[in-house]
Amino acid sequence: MSQKSEAEAEAVAERYARRQDLGRYSMLRPEVWQAVQERQRAMLGLFTQAGLQDLSRLRLLEVGCGAGGNLLELLRLGFAPAHLSGIELLPERLAQARAVLPQQLQLQGGDALHASVAAQSLDIVFVSTVFSSLLDAAYQQRLADTLWAWLKPGGAVLWYDFVFDNPRNPDVRGVPLRRLRALFPQGQLRHRRVTLAPPLARALVRVHPALYRPVNAVPWLRTHLLAWVGKPGAAR
Repeated sequence: MSQKSEAEAEAVAERYARRQDLGRYSMLRPEVWQAVQERQRAMLGLFTQAGLQDLSRLRLLEVGCGAGGNLLELLRLGFAPAHLSGIELLPERLAQARAVLPQQLQLQGGDALHASVAAQSLDIVFVSTVFSSLLDAAYQQRLADTLWAWLKPGGAVLWYDFVFDNPRNPDVRGVPLRRLRALFPQGQLRHRRVTLAPPLARALVRVHPALYRPVNAVPWLRTHLLAWVGKPGAAR
């Protein structure tokens, strides 16, 4: 890996280290569980559109798996522990994931560009709010090319990330649909806009949790893109 790539990986670790959760993503918060449930419904819809029938047979790897929350969700949806795996850059988050996930579920630490993953070995690579933390465009493209190489023909990148810049957070950058297309130029895209803008959602649920759903029905108030980026090849 080039010195520039190594510098970007180190910078990502520093950006994450500066962030403080402060309970903002706790499932006890009404805006959080409603956003999670919405994303799960949309994800299942994408799986259905892709013709998936038995999730337990699919090999899925999450890049940037954090403390394991998304992998736990995928287990509940029907994926098999032995066919799930994760990569996490930050050692403390990797340790948290290892403490809560089944032992059959394989985890790796470090930069995904260094990961030991065989080419064309995966059905799905999941990236959730990963690329918005990568501010170097060349590094983004190298990572996208790496994920693409891991996929079997007929596999897909499962993508969830926000599309707008956050003026109050210089450590992130929105990834709009046109950028997603550029990162995976051969990809066959299905996509949906999801997730009510978090600052608005937090304000609404302070008034009443039931306000989340009707306001979220307005598409242009949703800030995240959920996408299935299919790799051409054998049908399932």
